[in-house]
Parts: sequence; structure tokens; C-alpha cells
Amino acid sequence: MLEFCKMSRPYFLLVVLVGLLFSCGSAEETDSTSAGEVEMPVDMQFGFDMISYEVEYDTIRRGDTFGKIMLSRDADYQKVDQAARASRASFDLRKIQVGKPYRILRTCDDEQRPIVFIYENDFLNYTVADLRDEVKVYEEKHPYDLVERQLSGVIEGSLYETLQRQGIDQNLSQELANIYAWNIDFFRLYEGDKFKVIAHERRLRDGTMAGIKSIKAAVFEHQGETYYAFAANINEKTLQTEYYDEEGESLRRTFLKAPLKFNAYRISSRYNLQRKIAFYGNRTRAHKGTDYAAPVGTPIIATADGEVIEATRRGGNGIYAKIRHNGTYTTQYLHMRALNVKKGQRVKQGDIIGWIGMTGNTSGPHVCYRFWKNGRQVDPLKEKLPAAAPIAKAFAKDYFDYIKLPYEQLACIPYPGENDLNSWPQISIKDDNALTSK
Repeated sequence: MLEFCKMSRPYFLLVVLVGLLFSCGSAEETDSTSAGEVEMPVDMQFGFDMISYEVEYDTIRRGDTFGKIMLSRDADYQKVDQAARASRASFDLRKIQVGKPYRILRTCDDEQRPIVFIYENDFLNYTVADLRDEVKVYEEKHPYDLVERQLSGVIEGSLYETLQRQGIDQNLSQELANIYAWNIDFFRLYEGDKFKVIAHERRLRDGTMAGIKSIKAAVFEHQGETYYAFAANINEKTLQTEYYDEEGESLRRTFLKAPLKFNAYRISSRYNLQRKIAFYGNRTRAHKGTDYAAPVGTPIIATADGEVIEATRRGGNGIYAKIRHNGTYTTQYLHMRALNVKKGQRVKQGDIIGWIGMTGNTSGPHVCYRFWKNGRQVDPLKEKLPAAAPIAKAFAKDYFDYIKLPYEQLACIPYPGENDLNSWPQISIKDDNALTSK
């Protein structure tokens, strides 16, 4: 391919004609052209016709930076610097990772100037630094189709280990955790818990699978309880997908189970009124919070909507925030590195209110999450928290008609060992089934 752009035009046409003569037996037929016309070859990748450039393929090595890579190939210094600065608004080119592939597109003249840098973030996403006339840095996705996949698993160890053992995309763990965040503590799964999922997975045009995009329906059996989840879009204004069970009840609760996102933490200490604390000489001292350990700088999120009534630093609490959610519930978040809210500010569930730190009395980076109900501190992991509103009556008939098929599909999915899951077909779809009013 590197030689194409160096050929003179007559010789190039001759090569193309000879190539056409010897390609008649290939599996793919080319479009017919009128006599005397030659169709120029095109090799479109990442939005560029690769035949128009000299292409260098390589991978990121230890010590490589975007600037080092481009400047070692005599790229324009000012444009490289401009691109590095511009990239901070999309994918920061300072965060390129060892082992990731990249391409450099060079001009097809004697100078062979490097003018485009293409970095593959993962199977799906890539970043382009275009150093031509006007410097541009942008992130794009490869074209993909959605296929419907039916998956299942039985918990052995953690959910992560279970998915890894079965070769299932790890993004499924985050998707399931998001759906069941109000119902299941994914750090307290039990051997024998099991799940079935109907997922929409991305498939690139070359057949490569590029990760779970969303979940259409799921059922999770946890400690003898069965939790169904069906995706439905009943808000025509926001188009936000919510999940409801087989009776039309929302899986969402007014409170999240944790002030950090799943996979970002571990519970290092639970609510315990008889706990002995090393920091206080191993004396018995009630611990009326739940400690979530995570690296310094991990975002801390509000577990429910409310008003910030305290945002300050005080004694053993360190830097903390306290949120009143209503007349019944209040939460508090201790030992932050820094605050992202002020007293009197309204926050929404999931808003970042601060970052993990080690301020106050603490032996390691974590957030101590405290929960009040009617003025008394309680264990939030044992509270039956109020649910969001169920399916509105106006959508009820549509919803129950809609879930009949995925409900039957879930019932027919075998668990590992019952049948060969790989025999299940991948069904191409155009978009997610969404519940809308008629």
C-alpha cells in the first residue's frame, strides 16, 4: 500500500488494469464500469482514504508521548503543541497507554511529512490529531451494528470473575450494577446467585465484538429472591431509559446503595455499634457509618436528591458534606480530599459532591457514609428504601404487552452447563425496543 502513492499515473493505471484481470475469481465482485474507465481503489479507515497517504503502523511503547512520537518524525512543533493542548477537551493525548496501536499518516511527496496521528483507544473508539491546515483533535467511533445476545451465568467468586471465566464482556457487570444498584449489593453476592440477560452488543463491520451497549431485559436470582428488569422509555421528552419489574414497579429507589460507583470501591468497614477501633486504642466505639475504601481522588456522589446543609471541615470528620433529602432522611460523607458543593446548594442523585481523601481521623483513603432516618443514625444497607414511581396507568397496557416477549426469552435461556450458550443466535436489530404511548 505504501508504494501506490509513489507511482506515476500511467503506471498506476496499468497496475490497476492488471489487478482487475486477475481478480475475476475473487469472492467479492467489483461494480461494473463502462469500457475504458478504471475505478480508483479506495481503502477508507478511520475516515481517511489510506491509499492517499504513506501509513506507519506502531504501538505505544514505555516512555512514549504524543509529542515525542510526532516530533521524532519531524512534525511541525507548533502544531504538535497546539494539538496536545486541544486534546484536553476530548481525549487527552497525555493519557495514551502502552501497548495501544496507532497510525501516522504521511504525505505522499518527497518530504513525507507526518500530518495525522490516529490512536486506538479501544476496539470501538479512536482519537485523531489532524495537523493539516487547521489543527483538530477529535474522538470517533467505528461504525457498528447492534446484535442481540442472550447471556447467563452462575456466580462463582465475584461477578467480575464469573464474567471473565465465561469470556463475557466486563462492561456487563457495570450495566447490571447500574440497573440493580438499588436492590442488590454486588459486593455481597453469594455462590449460586445467577443471572440471565438479553443484551445489545456492538459488532464492528469486520465482525469484531466491541462491548455491551445496553441491556434490554434481565433476571437476577439473589439469596432466593428473583429480580426482573425490563428496559422501557416512557419519557418522550428526555428519552431516558428506566427499568421496571414484571409488575411494573420501578427498580430505582430514592437512594443509591453506595456513594461511589460500582467497581470504584470496596466496603472496608460496616455499620457496627460494637466495633473496636484501632485508631482509639482498640476500645469499643460505635461505628455508625459504612466505610467505602477507594483511591484518593475517586469521585463521591450524592445518593439522592437534596439540599446541602453542611459543607465544611471539622475535627475527626475532616472535610465533609451533609445533605438533607426530605423530612425523613439525611446523609453525610466524611474524610474528603476536597468539596465540590457549597452549603445551601441543591444536588441531584449521582452528582459529584467531592473526592475521596484522608482528612480527619482516618488510616486510609475512604469515605465514611452516614445515614439518618427520622433523626437517628441507621445502617443504610439494612433499610428498605422507598421506590420511585411505578409505570403510569397511561403506559401500563403498552408496557405489559411489550415485556411478554423478553419475559419468555429469559425463561428459555439456559444456565451454563444446561446447554451450549454459543448456539444461541445473534439477532441483528436497528435500535432498542422502547415503550412509547400510542
